[in-house]
Amino acid sequence: MIEATSMNPAEQAAEKALASVYNCIEQRKSFLLEAGAGAGKTYSLIKALRYLIDKQGDLLLRRHQQVACITYTNVATDEIKSRTDGHPAILSSTIHAFCWSLIKNFQPHLREKLPQLSQWTEKLSEAGGIGTQKIDYDLGYRTIKEEHIFLGHDDILSLTVALMEQAKFRNLFTARYPILLIDEYQDTNKEFANALKTYFISTGEGPLIGFFGDHWQKIYGDGCGKIEHPALEVIGKEANFRSVPVIVNVLNRMRIELPQEVKDPNAEGFVAVYHTNGWTGERLTGQHWLGDLPPDVADKHFDALKERLSTEGWCFEADKTKILMLTHRALAAKQGYSSFVDIFQYNDAFLKKEDPHIAFLVDTLEPVCTAYENKRFGEMFAALGRRTPAIQSYADKMSWAEDMNTLLKLRSMETIGAVLDHLRITKRPRLPDAVERKEQKIGQRVEDLEPDEQSSIEQLRKLRDIHYQEVIALDRFIDGHTPFSTKHGVKGAEFENVLVIIGRGWNQYNFNQFLEWAEGTIPSNKRDAFERNRNLFYVVCSRPKKRLALLFTQKLSNQAIATLTKWFGKSNIHDTF
Repeated sequence: MIEATSMNPAEQAAEKALASVYNCIEQRKSFLLEAGAGAGKTYSLIKALRYLIDKQGDLLLRRHQQVACITYTNVATDEIKSRTDGHPAILSSTIHAFCWSLIKNFQPHLREKLPQLSQWTEKLSEAGGIGTQKIDYDLGYRTIKEEHIFLGHDDILSLTVALMEQAKFRNLFTARYPILLIDEYQDTNKEFANALKTYFISTGEGPLIGFFGDHWQKIYGDGCGKIEHPALEVIGKEANFRSVPVIVNVLNRMRIELPQEVKDPNAEGFVAVYHTNGWTGERLTGQHWLGDLPPDVADKHFDALKERLSTEGWCFEADKTKILMLTHRALAAKQGYSSFVDIFQYNDAFLKKEDPHIAFLVDTLEPVCTAYENKRFGEMFAALGRRTPAIQSYADKMSWAEDMNTLLKLRSMETIGAVLDHLRITKRPRLPDAVERKEQKIGQRVEDLEPDEQSSIEQLRKLRDIHYQEVIALDRFIDGHTPFSTKHGVKGAEFENVLVIIGRGWNQYNFNQFLEWAEGTIPSNKRDAFERNRNLFYVVCSRPKKRLALLFTQKLSNQAIATLTKWFGKSNIHDTF
């Protein structure tokens, strides 16, 4: 422990929380560490792991046991391995890899449970039912072969939850992993989190469980969010090592139940809110755009604010300032993929890759093309997966090269449709079943299609007419390789300065409404919507180290302005007119 007299306020708060974590470990009491933005949650997790290595590492190894540390990305997994020096008493793993390691040897039970999953019912029925094939998991694509059935990513968690009902499985779980730590707990699959509470925390049996995260930073739809249970020790880490006091003060007024102490009480910074209520022109209409500025007017406000902030010391180089746009049409136009906004009713279809065509193009085809261009052929075949025929001769190699070179030309010069037509012929890579089935219906007349297919196929026809360069732009945006971003790829990141552009265009977000509810009454049937908006607003406001500015292009009500005034201070609220 650091001497208290030599610690700054944030360090003192952090040490207090860490002492509570250590105490829970010694008492074998499951706990939840609530670490707000900038609190150093990963640091606390690593310290807990190192404490366990020091106190129990040798004993765990003698018993052939490990501390399981579940993460949600391979990057996080590798970081934890590195920062614990790859100690054999620690298993750092993604949740899917961890669960598969638990269930893969329960083959008879997997064959029993699989037909009960709704996503497999029709697929297994078409294949004549489940036989004696080995249940396997590789690339996350659902496939039935003569000797193997390959599971999808979602199936792993569903089957794990199903097997948790069995005492034998739970005993194996506990015997192998007497301690389970979960990083970013708020993003844990709901059913899996409920199973842990039902079978372990409620019973007092099973592993010691430690949850590390922040339910205010849950911004993905399938996460469990806040975890509550009377048997859990809740530890608040009331520190912020990221932001200067003027920003932390905003966060503390926004979130009074978890006040944070700063690292340097004397550090200077900047916060400001700019709104456009003074603009007198005609605003947009429509369910998801009501009250927003026309795109060209919003662009002018954005450019004018950038110029204004530049005169106040902001540097807009990509390594200094992140521009977060919570208004999608403007973002898409600036990034070069605006056609997708016009075609899809909901942005999640392409941003979260819910549309199978988009998922294939972004998750498979783009990695394949990028790897081929950079002569990383191992990565290329890993991205291609099992569905693509392997190279078995020199003639195969030459044919591959010809097809891939043609693909790269089409990718740079032609439409999505031209690229897909090429892939349907070459099968390099092979189109997924869902994509192939839709492609086969392209040539049919609208009146020959089933009613529920007509709009979907018409949408596909429009998608095929988009220049493929927009796919590349979309992929770059989703992957975070641009100075602009939105909620995707932002959580956990930090930047010197952050400029947030807030408007309409998201079907699940209305920040004026959120601000009205935040200091008023939240309708009983709108709690989920409120938390969704609150969490994203909190996440973007907590990214900067020194400077934070918000520009609202949607018109704000008096109540919304009052909320912003309470959080940011009256002198920091500006009308751009």
